Amino acid sequence: MCTRVIWTPDGRPAVVGRNMDWQSSLQTNLWITPRGVARNGAPSDPNPLTWTARYGSVVATAYDAAVPDGMNEKGLAAHLLWLVESDYGDRSDPAKAAGLEQSLWAQFVLDRFATVAEFVAYVEANPVQILAQPMRGTSGATTHLAVEDPTGDSAIVEYLDGVAHIHHGPQHTVLTNSPPYPEQLANLTRYDGLGGTAALPGTTLAADRFVRARYYRDRLPAPTSDGEAYAAVLSVIRNAAQPFSYPGAADEPNLSHTIWSTLCDLTNRRYAFASAYRTDIFWTDLTHADFTHARKLELDLADPTLSGDVTDRYREAELFSYAGA
Repeated sequence: MCTRVIWTPDGRPAVVGRNMDWQSSLQTNLWITPRGVARNGAPSDPNPLTWTARYGSVVATAYDAAVPDGMNEKGLAAHLLWLVESDYGDRSDPAKAAGLEQSLWAQFVLDRFATVAEFVAYVEANPVQILAQPMRGTSGATTHLAVEDPTGDSAIVEYLDGVAHIHHGPQHTVLTNSPPYPEQLANLTRYDGLGGTAALPGTTLAADRFVRARYYRDRLPAPTSDGEAYAAVLSVIRNAAQPFSYPGAADEPNLSHTIWSTLCDLTNRRYAFASAYRTDIFWTDLTHADFTHARKLELDLADPTLSGDVTDRYREAELFSYAGA
C-alpha cells in the first residue's frame, strides 16, 4: 500500500505527493493539531517517549486513532507507508530505548522538528523503539517512515531486525512498500532508462510502482507555474495509484486500492487532500491556520461541500485519542 514522491523543480516549490492504499475506508478526517500539547508516546510502557509540541501541524488520521500523514507549520512533512518486513525489535528491556507507539510516530516528527537534518540528528543520538500496533483489517501494522522539508532534503527510516536504518539525502525521492528500500534501489537498475534494459513494469505491486514513480518523476518537464508543479507530481502518483478492486486477505494490505491522496507544497505550506471517492480537491493553507494551544480543530471529510481552500472550515473539537500498542 502507498506511494510517495518528492520533486523540487528549479524556481518552484518542493512538492510531495502521496497515495494511501487500503482495503476499506480509514474514516479519515483532517485535524489542525496545536503547539504546546504535552504528549506521552506510549502511556502503558514503563519508559515512554514524552515531549511537548513545538510546532502546529495539519494531519490526516486513520480511524481518528493514528496519524499516517501530515505537514507542520515549518513545511516538514511525514508519511507512514506499509512495510511488511519491518521489525522494531524485542521490548524485553525498555530501559535501552524510549518507547513510541506507531500511531504517534509521524505526529512526534511533526511536533518536534523543523528540518529533516534536525530529525535525523535526533534519531542518531537518541535510542527510540517503535512499538508495533494492531490495526483494523490486518494482523498487525508494520510501517516505514518518509520525511521531507522545503529544501528538498529527504529521509527514509526503516526498522529491520530491531535496528533503525536511515537513508538521508535529497536523492531519496520515491518510496513504496516491500521489499526494503535498499532492495528497491537495486531493482531500479534492471530497467531501461534507470541503468538496465528491461521494459518498465506495469503492475500495481510495490516494486513496480517504485520503478514507474522514479522513472516518470525523473523525467518531469520544467513547470512554468506552481500549479504545473502540483499537476506534474499528481500525474506521477496517479500513475502509481491502484484502481478500485476486491479487497485482499487481512495479511495482504499490499493488494489494496487507493482511497486518498495528499499533495504537500512544503515551500508555501499548503496541504491538499483528494479522496478517491469524490472529484473535488481541497487544501489547507498552514500560513493562515490557527495553531494556538487553546484550540484543537477538525475538518469532517464527510462534508460533501468541501472544495478549494478549506482553512477556515475547521471547527473546534476534542482532540482524538491515539491508539494504544
